[in-house]
Amino acid sequence: MSKIKIFGLGGLNEVGKNMYVVEVDKDIFILDAGLKYADDKMLGVDYIIPNYNYLKENASRIQGIFITHGHDEQMGALCDILKELPDLKIYATRFTLEIIKEELESENLKNTNLVEIKPHKKIIFGKNSVFPISLTHTVPDAVGYVINTEDGAIFYTGNFIFDSTMLGAYKTDIGKLAYVGKQGVLCLMSESLYADKPGYTAPNHRTASALSTILDNTEGRLLYNIYQAQLYRIQELFNEIIKTDRKVVIVGKRLEKVILKAIDMKYVDFDKSRICSIHHVNDDNVVVIISDEREKPFSNLQRIVKGYDKFTKIKNTDTIVFASPIYDGMEKTATDIFDEIAKKDANLIVFPMKKYLSHHASSEDLMLMLNLINPKYYFPVIGEYRHQFENGELAMKVGMDKKDVILNLNGDVAYFENGKLIEKGMKVPVEDILIDGTAAGDVGELVLKDRELLSDNGIVIVTATLDKATKEVLAGPEVLTRGFIFVKENIDLIKEAEKISLSVIDENKKPNYVDFTKIKSGIRDKVGKYFYDQTGCKPMILIVIGEV
Repeated sequence: MSKIKIFGLGGLNEVGKNMYVVEVDKDIFILDAGLKYADDKMLGVDYIIPNYNYLKENASRIQGIFITHGHDEQMGALCDILKELPDLKIYATRFTLEIIKEELESENLKNTNLVEIKPHKKIIFGKNSVFPISLTHTVPDAVGYVINTEDGAIFYTGNFIFDSTMLGAYKTDIGKLAYVGKQGVLCLMSESLYADKPGYTAPNHRTASALSTILDNTEGRLLYNIYQAQLYRIQELFNEIIKTDRKVVIVGKRLEKVILKAIDMKYVDFDKSRICSIHHVNDDNVVVIISDEREKPFSNLQRIVKGYDKFTKIKNTDTIVFASPIYDGMEKTATDIFDEIAKKDANLIVFPMKKYLSHHASSEDLMLMLNLINPKYYFPVIGEYRHQFENGELAMKVGMDKKDVILNLNGDVAYFENGKLIEKGMKVPVEDILIDGTAAGDVGELVLKDRELLSDNGIVIVTATLDKATKEVLAGPEVLTRGFIFVKENIDLIKEAEKISLSVIDENKKPNYVDFTKIKSGIRDKVGKYFYDQTGCKPMILIVIGEV
């Protein structure tokens, strides 16, 4: 019998950053390695990944990272992790592996440990095994993973829906799901994002009829903004474009590579000759597909709308289709974009989230999965805590006992011994790693607070030069400001701050000694208090004292 630990390094009580650990005795299996996009409050941060110190500390026991599908929330942290752990094996299906290869190439990373898996082909790891099952999502070749142990199976769904019309590389193998359920499932780890939405997601995820109407009734250029490589939705768009004489331009190198690769590999059906270069982006009769380059959602569209893009400008004859969901924390960015579009007198069409759902399991999808798998324990994952809670409520609706539903946060360990859940209060240290450009791990809460302070109240620099021998003030104190006040209209304020600074220097210097620490803290305290009393603002104050 086995000792099993299941916990999240990311993905619980949040949207994105999915990374789950299943530890069976000494074997460690990592399920997904995703990122989360930074919200508007995280100034300068591009994206966030889970802290993977646990992986570094236990690298020799890791059997591999198993990626469910090619979206950033599931695989976006791989490049950052592989820079420090290059020997980790990455398991993924054919198309997901192609996306991963493109990502590694863009980061100049070489990895010979990429393993292509096939759905329904078991992978043996000693007494344990991993069995991928085809599931339906918005990208082809999506799978869930069954980890078979001596105490029963652990099944991680990733993202999924049930839709009988999605065939081929999008099709769910319901027979295999039912088969796994009959073999005995210890724990089901199922997504939670749409747990509070009634009914099935299908057919509310389909956009073909809306796209057909838009293309029929729109003259001029059409800009179609989409979040990540949602290939099924792109195929719906292509199916409608092919009925017209319009051509396509793709903005975003990542998306362009993914689409062209998908066409070559027969995952997407479209005439490549109708895809034009970026030089045709301003033609009247084109559909411009816009996605992002591993940045915050809507970043490419935002650049275009605000006039910063060197190729594309918004015209009043344009129609902008906002097909991406607006996630929590991005509402202000989306609203700013809507306002800019309105100022340019362009036509805006926003797909309402309540009517056009993404490919995530709603309540009936989740309950159907529960009935097929029939788990002993249920562990809701992927989503904020309210989503996890609603998912747990669904489990109880289909007959599960409340004590068998695991509602954990990142780092909380669900511990199983001999097939039974045992409460041990075990925790694994977890935190966020904030990625700013190419820098990882050096952007923390203090840096963000400094950036917020600078953006709100600006900066004040106090400089002075002392004689090295006599310790007399040779120059200054001089007060410089940026982003705080308009100096020409506040000369008296600046002069008084300089007097305060000088008095602090005089108080803390002697003919043969200067206490620089006290000078800096004194100026910071007294000048800061003075500025706050006079302006109500708390600028960042930097003090530079030199000797010559």
